[in-house]
Amino acid sequence: MFSFYKHRKWYFLLSAVLLLTGLLVAILFGIKLDITFKGGSILKYSFTGTIDLQKTEDAVSEAIDLIVTCQETSSFSSDATNLVINVAGNQALSLDQQTAIQDALAKLYPDIPFNLESSNLVDPFIGRELLVKGLWAILIASVLIVAYVWFSFRSMSGPSAGVMALVALFHDVILVFFVFVVLRIPLNESLVAVILSILGFSINDTIVVYDRIRENERLTKGKMPLPDLVDLSVNQSLTRSINTSLCTFGAVTVAYIFAVINNIDSIKEFALPMMIGLISGSYSTIFLAGPLWVMWKTRSGRTGY
Repeated sequence: MFSFYKHRKWYFLLSAVLLLTGLLVAILFGIKLDITFKGGSILKYSFTGTIDLQKTEDAVSEAIDLIVTCQETSSFSSDATNLVINVAGNQALSLDQQTAIQDALAKLYPDIPFNLESSNLVDPFIGRELLVKGLWAILIASVLIVAYVWFSFRSMSGPSAGVMALVALFHDVILVFFVFVVLRIPLNESLVAVILSILGFSINDTIVVYDRIRENERLTKGKMPLPDLVDLSVNQSLTRSINTSLCTFGAVTVAYIFAVINNIDSIKEFALPMMIGLISGSYSTIFLAGPLWVMWKTRSGRTGY
């Protein structure tokens, strides 16, 4: 039987290195905010032809020296395609900036005429309000999860089980956040969606391990030392956790590959962090939650419940 508790310091060290790396990247290179949270301008152009969205983003961003994201939409009523350019910022684009965008498009695609259909400004206040509501949604979900674990596993010291489950969840949430930062994905509504999804996945895995701990404690009548009890429970749940993670990871990977082939940014921005979050959720369940709970329970020399 593999001892997860014995090697816990190595797992804690790996988590610390990953989190510190994300923090350093955030400090050195900053955090990119999408128009959803930061506000800005939305320009919609109609055109007929084929374009490369990545090259378009780079050209427009260089022309106006601002963060830009581009989307391509199709019209069902005609053969025309729409290019939607999102420019994050707290002010509307000036006439000179709009002209610079038009010139950049004309230079990049000299044979494709782009016609400006609409230009709108997203109020930064709306973006901030959406960000705050998203954070509240994450906080409320976390509190409800801990309350459920606290109540469900009160026979094995619910408060400590709930707190350690919350620590593991925070580990996953912060790691997913740093995925956006390191990969330079602008923070948008996908961040909230990924975090809420990972919270549900990770706590489900943790509950399975806790349930095995509770059952094994009943079978051994509390005579097995806590480190051995947790190691036994994690080993018994290991195959189930890995298989579940692999199945979910495979499904999300298919979605990511589909998005890459069809150049769908919204799905890519959700699927890639989700894939890493799934790995983190399984990791925190197997290597962090159980050992942390044992450390909490034995901090004063206690070995029983």
